[in-house]
Amino acid sequence: MRNVMLASFLAALAVALPAQQAPPLRLVGTIPLPNVDGRIDHFGIDLKGQRLFMSALGNDTVEVFDLRTNQRLHTITGLHEPQGVTYAPDSNRIYVANGDDGKVRVFDGTSYKLISSVNFGSDADDTRYDAETHRVYVGYGEGAVAAMDSATGKVLGEVKVRAHPEAYEVAKGGGNIFVNVPNAHEIAVADWSKRAITSHWRLDKYGANFPMAYDSQGHRLFVVCRRPAELLVLDIASGKIAAHLPVTGDADDVWYDSTRKRIYISGGEGYLSVVEQQDADHYRNMAKIPTAPGARTSFFSPDLDRLYLAVPHRGVRRAELRVYATVP
Repeated sequence: MRNVMLASFLAALAVALPAQQAPPLRLVGTIPLPNVDGRIDHFGIDLKGQRLFMSALGNDTVEVFDLRTNQRLHTITGLHEPQGVTYAPDSNRIYVANGDDGKVRVFDGTSYKLISSVNFGSDADDTRYDAETHRVYVGYGEGAVAAMDSATGKVLGEVKVRAHPEAYEVAKGGGNIFVNVPNAHEIAVADWSKRAITSHWRLDKYGANFPMAYDSQGHRLFVVCRRPAELLVLDIASGKIAAHLPVTGDADDVWYDSTRKRIYISGGEGYLSVVEQQDADHYRNMAKIPTAPGARTSFFSPDLDRLYLAVPHRGVRRAELRVYATVP
């Protein structure tokens, strides 16, 4: 009788307990980078050609990967602390922003040969491509974001901010640009048509606001700070913080997965934070996936349902690129 009662209890408990959820990201591949040393920075992608570009800042190279085979395809050399890298599909050109000499170098997308170089003075950093206007944007120096014609490399103009710009998001059509300016403890909102800043959203309680992502449908901006390590959700109509929650430390990249309503954050603390968007103003932490100390730069492709994470060389651990698949 006792065994029957115990069996009934365990059966009921099994029904009551929910099945353990699979992690929202699953490691599906690793690409060794035996000749890459030092810090790794931003990524770019060529979707049609299935290539990923990775700025190996400390190595003075851009590494090119074949995403069909998950193998390294090519190494672009002759760079000086490459930071932003962007592929412009309309012109088949690769734009690489260099922090050391402030130049944006433009390479042919097939031969990888240098076409031209534009000098921005100092610390050319993150880059963005806008397909609608055929512009490549670059943040640089003591405080500016400039736009270049993606076909010619000609500088079309710039907007000034109060300090060096970190991540930024360009609204569809290039109308507004939202810029993280950590040394000014703010997000600057630029009207490109006026070449001017129209709003300053202060982040007095928060510091080191480096990565940024944008939910255009929900009209929300996602900003991750390092001090403290939190995700901030801002309403772009008012600039007010609609929600905030703790995430992985030393974050350098954040990505919004609009299909699954998830936010992926890579942090040098050694974790990937995955946050679920329940609605525009409500969020919850789904998972904190262990990675490796220093692995803070990443790239998410919604078209491929893949997240790529750069793991730098540390001690006996060699550099590598990890490939994660999204899990429904």
